Amino acid sequence: MGDMADMVNDDSPDPMQVRDSMAAPFVKYAGGKRQLLPELFKSMAAFRSHGHYSEPFRGGGALVLAAPAKGFIGAATLNDSNERLIRTYMGVRDEVDEVIALLRKHKYNKREFLAERARRIDLCSNDFEVAAWFIYLNRTGYNGLYRVNRAGQFNVPFGRHTNSTICDELGLRAASKALHATMLKSGDFEKAIKGAETGNLVYFDPPYIPASATADFTSYTKDGFSLGDQERLRDVAAKLKGRGVNVILSNADVPLVRKLYAPRFGFSVRRVEARRNVNSKAGKRGPVGEVIIT
Repeated sequence: MGDMADMVNDDSPDPMQVRDSMAAPFVKYAGGKRQLLPELFKSMAAFRSHGHYSEPFRGGGALVLAAPAKGFIGAATLNDSNERLIRTYMGVRDEVDEVIALLRKHKYNKREFLAERARRIDLCSNDFEVAAWFIYLNRTGYNGLYRVNRAGQFNVPFGRHTNSTICDELGLRAASKALHATMLKSGDFEKAIKGAETGNLVYFDPPYIPASATADFTSYTKDGFSLGDQERLRDVAAKLKGRGVNVILSNADVPLVRKLYAPRFGFSVRRVEARRNVNSKAGKRGPVGEVIIT
């Protein structure tokens, strides 16, 4: 994992705000896709049929929350290796009133943050409790990060926010409505798409291959995401395409990604740009190259 000061939330407001008719992410995740939605919609529109939609790397969920308003997807299967994240989405989907009630009780102060951070949240049987815990720490921790150590313990320090909205009731209710037709899973990405059929759409948004030695965005789960996993993802995507499944991937525009998805493997690579706040010095933040692969 890179130095924490180098990692800043990517889903903060920007000129490409999602329209009011679309649900928006309610958790902040590095690598958020809100800025890239217009480009992703272009790629989705190129397919004649979408069928069932699958997203094996759930993350912040900007695309799956916004796409229904565009008519691109209906029923969907969402997966992530971070079980706490998936339980958070389950809580918001199924018990949003309970999530909101718990979030309303929370206060923005360091003592409460540290107490919540120390909770053994995985022992909770209620998904809405996990959801409130996750959202609270996400909204009040340093730069909206989610990061764990090798023992799986959330280890982001208290953040310094001037205006931290802990409970966005309207946003949570919109997300709950958008998630009502989704199946949620937690596990390996390859298992998540075993049932994909011809005409279905799968969007892979994995942890990006780092553009620099200090930009390692793999510690959202204790096991990380290795180069071998990146190669396995490429092979899985190629097999899906061979079966007539519509596939979209995103990653950093770095030489290794271009090599992994070279034309000889049957992929088309298109460069796009997004603002990524991946430097602790504001003057060094700005547009960076990413790719959309089909």
